[in-house]
Amino acid sequence: MFHSFQARPRRAPASVASLLSATALALVLSAGVRAGTFDLDMAQIQETSPAPGTVIGTDNADQFHQILDADLIALIKQGWLTIKVGEPLSFEPHKAYIAATDQYGGQTKLGDAPGVLLDYTAGRPFPVEPSTDDPRAGEKIAWNTRYTFTGDTGSVPEMYWQYRDMRGQNVERELEFEANSMRFMYRHFIDPKPNVPQNPYKIYSALTLKALEPGDVAGTKLLIMYNSDDREDEQGWTYVPLLRRVRRIATTARTDSFLGSDVSVEDFLGYSGRIMDMTWAYKGTTYVLLPMYAHDKVEISSRKARNYDYHFVDFEGHSGCFPKVTWQLRKVYVVEGRPVREDHPLSRRLFYVDAQTSWPIMAKLYDRAGVLWKILLGGISHPDSHMPENRGTGVPMFDSSSAIDLQNKHCTTIQALTLINPPDVNQREFEPSTLEVGAHR
Repeated sequence: MFHSFQARPRRAPASVASLLSATALALVLSAGVRAGTFDLDMAQIQETSPAPGTVIGTDNADQFHQILDADLIALIKQGWLTIKVGEPLSFEPHKAYIAATDQYGGQTKLGDAPGVLLDYTAGRPFPVEPSTDDPRAGEKIAWNTRYTFTGDTGSVPEMYWQYRDMRGQNVERELEFEANSMRFMYRHFIDPKPNVPQNPYKIYSALTLKALEPGDVAGTKLLIMYNSDDREDEQGWTYVPLLRRVRRIATTARTDSFLGSDVSVEDFLGYSGRIMDMTWAYKGTTYVLLPMYAHDKVEISSRKARNYDYHFVDFEGHSGCFPKVTWQLRKVYVVEGRPVREDHPLSRRLFYVDAQTSWPIMAKLYDRAGVLWKILLGGISHPDSHMPENRGTGVPMFDSSSAIDLQNKHCTTIQALTLINPPDVNQREFEPSTLEVGAHR
């Protein structure tokens, strides 16, 4: 049962002097949009949060029940992980996205039918603070997440997925990938703006993911397109080297394990399915610790990128399933998505959407019986603490990620080097006809 994040006051832990009283916390939660759409009340966060450097472990986890997920607390008490609190940071988006939100944010509307968005031009579609009195508030937050600011192009020249057996405490397998992404519509930064002139598939954005190692999967390449019209059939293709063929991805296949990992295609970026394929419910606003950090302030791994001055984030905890980063207190919107499809393997997804960035930093996935199945964690670094190319972009950096299968005692961890708005991302890479050619490059 979801109970730890209800937006209501609770007694502050007596042993944590820096936490607000329950009454003051309730005032924070009801403050609404007074501080502005993308502002972060840093003074309030600093007063509410445990002091930077605080370590939450088996001996004190219960003291932080107000600002931690109940299932995470249970894992901490089992000794699976500890959480170290870091300095709070404001993840304000680029000024172009803020300006677009100021100009167009009040005009976007939901259509009568699910999946219909009307009069969207740019920026955050629904910048007004959500209300539990609005029956479609969850749907609006989902659209904000879909159109959050991620730059106009992106590149991941190196990405490592490790499959970890939590019973044997060992790494079973490691895969190396590279990835690219591109916005075709609603661009804010790179010309042509706001849309690329040639867009025959009428898509909002697209991404490619190519396996480089090991040999049995090398050359496998995935292309996922996100339609500008959510009601259209999902578009996705994969090149299978063994068959030497490009195959279309069926809707049902998007919920299958991707290359034997604990991640499905639908799990990409927190949720990559259509908005209309879920019913969305806004469960309230609260404050919670999330793995958002400064890359140059965390303890990095020994793995260095081949062509960049960059060390990847490390992992720790039980079987090395948890990003070795600091967590900070964030204002979040709690949103539940329930699949419309009757044969879907999940009964629901519970998202913790960061209010400032609209990123779903953490999610909990429940099986068809309603039992918690997986926890998804996205380790997000501040761009100004990252690669020089990323500083000033205002884009949260996808730095590390974990998909933890609690039922099967298995996890997949991801280390990524992300570059925002690189000059070498070509529109032709996102054509299905080039998948086989690209796989052999």
